[in-house]
Amino acid sequence: MNPTRFWRPAAALAIFGIFTSAQALTNPPIRMAQGIEYMCGGKSSAEAAFMQTVAPRWAATLEFAVSRGRPGQFPGDVSVVVRERYSGRLVMEAATGSPFMLARLDPGAYEVEATLGGITLQQSLTVFNGTSSKAQFVWPSNVDFASAMGLPRPEQQAAVQTGR
Repeated sequence: MNPTRFWRPAAALAIFGIFTSAQALTNPPIRMAQGIEYMCGGKSSAEAAFMQTVAPRWAATLEFAVSRGRPGQFPGDVSVVVRERYSGRLVMEAATGSPFMLARLDPGAYEVEATLGGITLQQSLTVFNGTSSKAQFVWPSNVDFASAMGLPRPEQQAAVQTGR
């Protein structure tokens, strides 16, 4: 009995399994806003790793987080507005429900506003030709996003459910 006879098919199956699982991970879609390509993602750990891997190929990386948030928790429904810094001209306006946004901005100076739950954070971003720029937006964890967005608070929901 030849042990390599059984080893080769097992190795082939293992290699096939690696390639099919890699193909199962699909890239987040590339979208357009005011003529600017952008991609949002990072909800799962695999997708976050992918976004960090491809970020150097994009002109701008925007990262969104809540300070001292639970692991796996990320801000949802962040509205992003990008304007030219000196003229105030609108360059891009988009929304994301993910912790990362990559954008193909032209070289220049920009002001980026990110709004979550009615709270807007603003940062300057300078994009140079051939390099990737990054801006992080971190909202404080003590903000009551439910009331800022006009949503009922948990105690109000409990009162409605119990009839008090």
